Amino acid sequence: MADQVTIHSTFVIERNYPQPPERVFAAFAQPARKRRWYAEGDHEIQEFEMEFRVGGTERFSYRFKAGHPIAGSAIANESKFQDIVPEKRIVTTTRMSLNEKPILVAVLTLEFVPSATGTDLVFTNQGTYIDWPDGPGMIEHGWRALFDRLGKELAS
Repeated sequence: MADQVTIHSTFVIERNYPQPPERVFAAFAQPARKRRWYAEGDHEIQEFEMEFRVGGTERFSYRFKAGHPIAGSAIANESKFQDIVPEKRIVTTTRMSLNEKPILVAVLTLEFVPSATGTDLVFTNQGTYIDWPDGPGMIEHGWRALFDRLGKELAS
């Protein structure tokens, strides 16, 4: 089909949080904490499950609420933890779909680097976007917003 497109995109986001690596890492490793900053928001959560171990999965699905440009649309995300080094690194592979149509397959790497001011978080997203030309920019924008929410979670 003429409208089918595949885009490969990599971006890196670096943030410094004034908490030690073990605390920042815990915000990704503890399901209840991660749900607060990662899953809750401008949408209706349908599912959030997380088994934080190498080989474990994380499933997250939701519908956008009224007022959103794609209100009623369903997003589903399934990730598999490929590598976990406590307080140092998390690597996952993820598949995202919109209304049951695959739109993204990615490798996500989180690195937790001790710094004089707390923790430098280095996030690398290596994605293949399927028939979603706006995907790379939208996903990067979404991760930046999530890391803002993470900062608020860590400060509480």
